[in-house]
Amino acid sequence: MHRPARRHTSAGGPRARPLIARRVPGHRPPARSRHPVIDVRDVAKTYKIGQIEVPALQGVSLRVESGDFVAIMGSSGSGKSTLMNILGCLDVPSSGRYLIDGTDISQLDEDDLSDLRSRKIGFVFQSFNLVPRTSAIANVELPLAYAGLSRTERRRRALRALRALGMADRLAHQPSELSGGQQQRVAVARAIVTNPSLLLADEPTGNLDSRSTEEVLSIFARLNLEGRTVVLITHEPGVATQAKRVVRLSDGKIESDERRCGVHDPPPALGRQQSAHGRRSALPEAGSER
Repeated sequence: MHRPARRHTSAGGPRARPLIARRVPGHRPPARSRHPVIDVRDVAKTYKIGQIEVPALQGVSLRVESGDFVAIMGSSGSGKSTLMNILGCLDVPSSGRYLIDGTDISQLDEDDLSDLRSRKIGFVFQSFNLVPRTSAIANVELPLAYAGLSRTERRRRALRALRALGMADRLAHQPSELSGGQQQRVAVARAIVTNPSLLLADEPTGNLDSRSTEEVLSIFARLNLEGRTVVLITHEPGVATQAKRVVRLSDGKIESDERRCGVHDPPPALGRQQSAHGRRSALPEAGSER
């Protein structure tokens, strides 16, 4: 796909105007965006291995509205990880267009893409990707440090996120001192500490036992109930059933797209908790006061 020449900000100089305005503490934006959070239009991705071209995605189109909870399923080689990388602005399509909240990523330079990722997207990975020999709270503070927040504000937000995820008694523990489920909780706290509108989770339960899997899925359901958009990559049918919508990929194409409940309904895991609507969430916004 042809992309415009990259533009770069002056070396070492701060961006005069951020691409995505950071949310003001205490301010809640409208629940529904004018644009879909994710708008993938006829996207293809081809990798070259020597003289051989390997198609990973072929004409994929996908719209995800604000507040949805989508599971993307597929066997190994189906293209689901490639699609996740494109959704997370970690890779670009060979052809087609990808818009996130109405912004066409093909028009962004490297600085703008980095800015968009840090402000709009929270990532959760199967392998946790925590920094070893570093405390839980320091791991959660990392994205806030990259965003230039003060030490005091970083600590306040990280504490809030970890406490909301039941990790208040593990703040000083290093990853090696935590169970798999606890490490994933820290990873989720790190993903939400910047208060992103979109959470991308790549096989987040792949290294967890059944109990930890249930706990982590419950966290995603509660975050979605708050209004966050969640897209989850998985190969496990039992995990996918917790989503409102299940998209299946095969050979780089969308094979099926099943809607299980409405975009603004509670996730299936919380479907019986209708009273949760109108009640303050158990997970406060990481960047605002309760």
